[in-house]
Amino acid sequence: MALAFDASQPAEEVSSPTETAIEQDAFPFEHLSEIAEHESWRKEVYRPVYHVHKWWAQRLGSVFRAIFLGALSPAGTDVLRRFYSPAKFPNSVVFDPFMGSGTTLGEALKVGCKAIGRDINPVAYFAVRNALEGHPLQETERAFQRLGAKVKPQIEHYYQSILANGEAATALYYFWVKVLRCPGCGNNVDLFSSYIFSRHAYPRRYPAAKALCPRCGEINNVNFDCSSARCHGCNDTFDPSAGPAKGTKAVCPTCATEFRIAATAKGQGHPPRHRLYAKMVLTRQGEKLYLRADDFDGSLYKEAATRLREELDLYPVVGIEPGYNTNQVLNYGYGFWHEMFNERQLLCLGLLAREIRAIEEPRARDAMACLFSGTLEFNNMFASFKGEGTGAVRHMFSHHILKPERTPLEANPWGTPKSSGSFSTLFKSRLHRAQQYCENPFEIALTGGRAEKVHGLSEPIGHDVASDYSEFQSGARLYLSCGDSAKTDIGSESVDAIITDPPFFDNVNYSQLADFFHVWQRHMFHDGEIVSTRSEREVQHQDGDEFQARLSDVFRECSRVLKSGGILAFTYHHSRSEGWQAVLGAVMRAGFKIVACQPIKAEMSVAQPKVQAKEPIDLDVILVCRKRTGGGDGQAQDNGWPQVLQHASAQVSRFLQVGRRLSRNDVRVILTAQLVRKLSEIGDADRALALLEKNGARLEAGIEQLHASAS
Repeated sequence: MALAFDASQPAEEVSSPTETAIEQDAFPFEHLSEIAEHESWRKEVYRPVYHVHKWWAQRLGSVFRAIFLGALSPAGTDVLRRFYSPAKFPNSVVFDPFMGSGTTLGEALKVGCKAIGRDINPVAYFAVRNALEGHPLQETERAFQRLGAKVKPQIEHYYQSILANGEAATALYYFWVKVLRCPGCGNNVDLFSSYIFSRHAYPRRYPAAKALCPRCGEINNVNFDCSSARCHGCNDTFDPSAGPAKGTKAVCPTCATEFRIAATAKGQGHPPRHRLYAKMVLTRQGEKLYLRADDFDGSLYKEAATRLREELDLYPVVGIEPGYNTNQVLNYGYGFWHEMFNERQLLCLGLLAREIRAIEEPRARDAMACLFSGTLEFNNMFASFKGEGTGAVRHMFSHHILKPERTPLEANPWGTPKSSGSFSTLFKSRLHRAQQYCENPFEIALTGGRAEKVHGLSEPIGHDVASDYSEFQSGARLYLSCGDSAKTDIGSESVDAIITDPPFFDNVNYSQLADFFHVWQRHMFHDGEIVSTRSEREVQHQDGDEFQARLSDVFRECSRVLKSGGILAFTYHHSRSEGWQAVLGAVMRAGFKIVACQPIKAEMSVAQPKVQAKEPIDLDVILVCRKRTGGGDGQAQDNGWPQVLQHASAQVSRFLQVGRRLSRNDVRVILTAQLVRKLSEIGDADRALALLEKNGARLEAGIEQLHASAS
């Protein structure tokens, strides 16, 4: 897709319209999805401001820019052309009640809006405040250099290595394996599923790999797919692809006893032990070498462990509470958050956190603290090795859950220019890049299938944050708060548009995972008693009815603060009928009806749950809502299905025309959204929900029909 644009034309100021471009069938979702697709593959490059700190289910900045342009521009507007023009909406106030990573608010500020954001989770609030408040590059650079002078030498001491020729080298990564005691014979069992511990990201193109000999521990060069190798250390023959761990069970190499891994780990009463078996070092000549662990490595680790015991208050000691997303680690024998780190990691991260806490300038301190919190994601014993040809460290939330890693990777926390996931490299790749983006934002345009950066379309990001709504009314551009979005201090009918991305009722429970970061943040700032981020009022809930009720409460508050002609637009998708029942009920019980459904590219294509899914959902749908006036539409019940199918079929066809392949679940999202839109016109929530359930068989038949035509 090639687009013509002129970033030099004067900014256009537009007032909030009564009819909007996003409500029209002509909204160019298929072309906008192409832009979003390119962003999704390099989101930390194309929208770095929202990716300094981890948050879950992050939506794409280009999608939300398009939503703003469509929701605040009058019907008939060429949204695709406006996407590449410096349009401004200085008189518009936007509210996001589920601000998450801050995507909505950042895109609102870029197009000149005044923005209000709220989230019940303090980790989200801390990350968004740091992202949007603005930190001068020179100020954060000075803070980083001072940190380096104080703590870098201390950390480097514990990540050194001595080569066979006596030369010193820097340890980039240490390779560990979890160890359990066999219930049968009592011998230790390494939980390798494969003895190949390093291979290239594109193994068929680069087949060379590294394998550990299970007998002598020597490192061998093998092909990634070999089933037989001879160790050059002990001359023993072994199968590099077959380790003791197979799925949820392991087989003891000594006595052949088969045992369940999680149950055995939990039965120990403590987390599994780890054994250090290999390392990757960086020589003074810049060469990376794989070496087996030696006595020097063991003594250096013991030195770090001894110092850790001598230090006071260096890391948080907080128990892990039971929950949907924490039971997995509790069942593995973990009981405290700090048990997810080894002793050397706790020491070095604790030293770094202590020096950050001592920074006197508040904004620089907060920026470093936010970067540190993000660094935790890559420096723990749940992180793993991605291999050669890519960023070496796979962060702990690559599966969006707390998944115990059987072969964890310990990275150098401060790092070198050749490191991945370290504090120093993330300073450049995340914080520094985000600050540059804030000072000079850009969009991406596709020319000949390649993405090019287009500057000059948006206002810089970086604003003082109002402490309350009164201060916001006095002229501030940005107001952020942490709390229940069902109760706000925002004035009635004061907001022009509410744009958001609500949480799912099931799947990933953000607060349970966010506690991993929260305990460190509270510890760093000595912020009173360290408690969980979980709240009885958070919308996310495993029970569909409870989720619907809580989401409806937030939408009722949205109705109160939204102007009578304003729009509520939010992105959503779900593969289960309960998810659509919940969102339809929440919308209708809050006094809204859905006036348009626009499918759009969803979350990052590289997210592990999508990569591994049989029928992945690659689309969100933008549900555009207005306040209900008058009664319902009886035809929505009696003869609405042909119109539903017609609209969905047209949207599927438009995607096919630009070459986008749709999974069955993508078609499900498109068709279900159109049915939900039609049913919301009825006016009676109970009847609409009953009809949604009643139409289940017809919906499934329609999905098969549309998917067959798409295939």
